[in-house]
Amino acid sequence: MGLDLTLFMADWQRLGAFPVGGRIDALDDAVGPSGPRCGGWRWPAEPGAGWCAEYEFFTTTGSYRPHSRAGDGWADMRPLVDASVREAMDAFLSGLIWDADPDEDPALSGAEGFFPASADPWRPRLLLVCPPEAMERKVSAWKEVEPCLDVLRAPFAAECEGWVGRPETFEGFAALLREWGGVVGEAAGRGWGLVGVP
Repeated sequence: MGLDLTLFMADWQRLGAFPVGGRIDALDDAVGPSGPRCGGWRWPAEPGAGWCAEYEFFTTTGSYRPHSRAGDGWADMRPLVDASVREAMDAFLSGLIWDADPDEDPALSGAEGFFPASADPWRPRLLLVCPPEAMERKVSAWKEVEPCLDVLRAPFAAECEGWVGRPETFEGFAALLREWGGVVGEAAGRGWGLVGVP
């Protein structure tokens, strides 16, 4: 049994008004199961509660596994990719589905302070946190990456095809990246951040 991913887009200022220990529950409570859907986003049913939304990925079944596999696949293929594309892809994926090795980048930081720390590393309370200030950089990186996606086909074939625990097809990998591009664009357009919970 694996982890699922529930991805929220939220107004950070509004979310920050909740006590630190209650912010994850506040997201879930605000959207609830009966909210209206629009383009993959489910919005709160309660009028005036539109400060967050939950995204349902079209390319996955709610499982975190495809995202994790895509991140692992990127880690494997990135040495085979031209530096300019690699840097843009790193900037886009970092903090979403891939993270640089903390030993190589000591400046990496998660959501310290904004969300409670997880006491059990085997049962994380958060899968990703991407604050609003990171969104514009991600949008810029995606604009560089999207036209170059096809150059990843050969590195993908070399490092991912046929390997257990990696994305099954390049088309599926590219579709998931495009979906993340849309998610990031929507959040950036609103000045909001992203939170992924299991």
